[in-house]
Amino acid sequence: MKKFLGIVALTLVGAASYAQTGPKIEFKAENNTIDYGTVVKGVDSGVRSFEFTNTGDEPLVITNVRSSCGCTIPSKPAAPIMPGKSDKIEVKYNMGLGPISKTITVESNAKNIQNGTVQLYIKGKVVES
Repeated sequence: MKKFLGIVALTLVGAASYAQTGPKIEFKAENNTIDYGTVVKGVDSGVRSFEFTNTGDEPLVITNVRSSCGCTIPSKPAAPIMPGKSDKIEVKYNMGLGPISKTITVESNAKNIQNGTVQLYIKGKVVES
């Protein structure tokens, strides 16, 4: 019994040592995508938000947010996001007619994603009234 408990204790200690610490970013959008659907030019502002939470145990810093084209303007939080707190990355699409298919790249100090970089997506279609 002592050997069994010893093995269990060593396993738990080993698993704890591999537990990831540091800031972690978790987005609320399904598949990191916001679907505008079909929107009418001149009626919709084109502004949407990607909400996220720092699920880690250290402050999360968003260092850069950029879009795949100039027709989409993202904005990032200025201050670090404390553990357990949420914030958002706001995106404004210029609402040009036609399909929407853009990528927003977010760079951070998050430890739960490779190189702290995550891709976000917007999709949809803009039509005339």
